[in-house]
Amino acid sequence: MAVTDSPAPAPAKKERWTFQWKELYDEVITSGLCTGCAGCVISCPHDVIGYKHEPGQYKPFHLEEELGLNNCIHGEKGCTSCTRACPRFRAWEPEADEHLFGRTREDDEMAGIYKDILLTRASDDFVYETGQDGGLVSAILIWCLENDVIDGALVSGLESDNNGEEGGGGWKAKPMVATNRDEVIRGAGSRYTYSANTMAFPEAKEMGLDRLALVGMSCQTSIAPVMWHRKIGKVSKPIKLNIGLLCSKSFDDAMFDELFWVKYGLHKDDIVKMNIKGVFQVWMRNGDYHEINLKECHAWTREGCTHCPDFAAEHADISTGGIGDATDWTLTVVRTELGRAVIEAMVKDGVIETRPGDDDPGAVALMHKLAQKSRARWPEWAAVDARVGLPEKK
Repeated sequence: MAVTDSPAPAPAKKERWTFQWKELYDEVITSGLCTGCAGCVISCPHDVIGYKHEPGQYKPFHLEEELGLNNCIHGEKGCTSCTRACPRFRAWEPEADEHLFGRTREDDEMAGIYKDILLTRASDDFVYETGQDGGLVSAILIWCLENDVIDGALVSGLESDNNGEEGGGGWKAKPMVATNRDEVIRGAGSRYTYSANTMAFPEAKEMGLDRLALVGMSCQTSIAPVMWHRKIGKVSKPIKLNIGLLCSKSFDDAMFDELFWVKYGLHKDDIVKMNIKGVFQVWMRNGDYHEINLKECHAWTREGCTHCPDFAAEHADISTGGIGDATDWTLTVVRTELGRAVIEAMVKDGVIETRPGDDDPGAVALMHKLAQKSRARWPEWAAVDARVGLPEKK
């Protein structure tokens, strides 16, 4: 009697993605997980998701009235773009990991998967002085624009900025598109209030730009790889380079009026620079320098930051931040082959200087510590992946 091999079982059919605004509204928007990244807004093909850069808001909302705030006619008909774009919906972290790295992070990779940790700074004195903590992000954008790697960058500027001239006043951040050196410089520096830089995407599209860099806080840098993984290519495809900012939280714009001005007499129109190094550092137009205890600022923590588990911008090509002792250097986490190629080419062209990250072990240790602290904020009732590696509660 002949023995024949039994046919191999057919591969399991991938479950069809049917999740729409109704699920997003319930599981992310109103649950506390929404970071206000606006990925759902820019991905909506029907333009029915709104967004406001206003104190106490920074959240998407549904514009159509037929089915109320919590449901969408287009979703009922099968549109799933908003949930495919959300970097906090369901298994967002392992999906982005798989797309970028071909694997998910291990228990000891609390700051995400990466290749190199460096200290970097811009070689150009003006870029170095104008930028934040070494000016690396500005240097990357300028180099990529001038070498035709990208044709535009989604960044943040100041709402009151008067074409780059001093005296505009105010520190309310706004999304903007930078296409040249001058525009990059206008967007340089940190605000510590929120700007959904993704909201500049429609403007970039209108300008005909299709090779973009996105500079954003950690939540924003997960948008593109999540979109790519969930196959929403029309929006994700133009984002060619992803630069992430190390971020433990951002603050509501109301802090300037309700704390800085009322308690300390520091008017936002007179602030020229800010930084956080254990305290909130503020430089004024008249040359004065002030320090404000960070604990006083906590009351103005933006709601979207309270559950965010990603301090280290784990899904960027390059993650950057000004932490540690080397205050004039940028702690730089190179995560992808693209990120490494950009850094190596810039070093070869002499536009940035680098040192090993081990030169500032305190900065590296602090990054890992803050990454673990941020992961502990992710609720136990949400997707478990973002809590991988956290010590079990006793």
